[in-house]
Amino acid sequence: MSAALDEGSYARAALTYLAEPGDLRLGALVRERGAASALAAIKTGEFPDLASPDAAATRAMRRWQVRLAEVPSPDEVAGFCRAGIRVVCPADPEWPAQLSDLGDAQPYALWLRGSADLRFSCLRSVSIVGSRAATAYGSYVASELAASVAARGWAVISGGAYGVDAAAHRGALGAEGVTIAVLACGVDMPYPAGHKELLDAIAAQGVVVSEWPPGANATRLRFLVRNRVIAALAPGTLVIEAGQRSGALNSARHARDLSRRLMAVPGPVTSDLSAGCHHIIREWQGTLVTSAAEVIECLSPIAAASGLAPPAVLGRDALDPETAAVLDALPSRGGTGPNRIGHRAGLEPGTVLRCLGALAAAGFAERCEQGWRLRRS
Repeated sequence: MSAALDEGSYARAALTYLAEPGDLRLGALVRERGAASALAAIKTGEFPDLASPDAAATRAMRRWQVRLAEVPSPDEVAGFCRAGIRVVCPADPEWPAQLSDLGDAQPYALWLRGSADLRFSCLRSVSIVGSRAATAYGSYVASELAASVAARGWAVISGGAYGVDAAAHRGALGAEGVTIAVLACGVDMPYPAGHKELLDAIAAQGVVVSEWPPGANATRLRFLVRNRVIAALAPGTLVIEAGQRSGALNSARHARDLSRRLMAVPGPVTSDLSAGCHHIIREWQGTLVTSAAEVIECLSPIAAASGLAPPAVLGRDALDPETAAVLDALPSRGGTGPNRIGHRAGLEPGTVLRCLGALAAAGFAERCEQGWRLRRS
């Protein structure tokens, strides 16, 4: 998104300062009235079309108004964008449409820092989560699986924490793949502090994401709220080591409730950190996986049903005419932008973006500094 924000985008950015993510009442207000009207209502302290708000509505309004002084001006928000932090809203091309599965709990906006395109990266991705106190076994498995799926063109999503999260991110980075860190604090806040270099590396090769604005600190509750986004972004979630009360089980529960594919790696029956994984397999009908091939096999039916199958499932002859036209318009070297591709293919920008998303997910196309090109072998 450009540094100049329109009214709706600025309003959504402002709402991330005023309310905690997942606030169902504010989510409903935004859905019914729009972000700009919701922000105006908070400033005046009056709910639209609600002459006599109930006690819960009154408390919510007071809760939001407490933070009004924290809301930056449009110029200040644009300054973040010029500094490499961008705001992405539901109307933007980079917004992952699958977040709508969260209903009124979907993010008001997302703050991003990084080089990768969030929407296209998530089309073919897997969330990998697990214990912060991972064993050597858990860290090894997370790193190896993440590296293997990343080498096959799948993005790895995790939470940037110690243990399994860090091993998954590092595995994907080592394979020169895309990895996405979803934080429970501002994207400019290195948390944990020991992961500053890791988060910078993720931003350089992938993208760091947060529902909270720059400068926001992490809290225990925010980690749990954040987990629903980790689960919603990917077509499937893989759990590697998790105790019975692990936050990773919270992510797994969200994945289950969102009808995402749920997978778990088995471990020693004597290990408390394997109990959560075994529970997922036994009680939640999670798929037992032990290799990257099994992870991709588990996710491929979902990708195929969405028209986003990998090359082994979706061949060129299975592409619809518009997607095939976009594929033919892609350069094999360098890169070019969607407008130029649309001119060559004779298609409007919206159609080109849709087709590029499908081609990226299928492994035919990739983003580069110059725009888009055929994916290299």
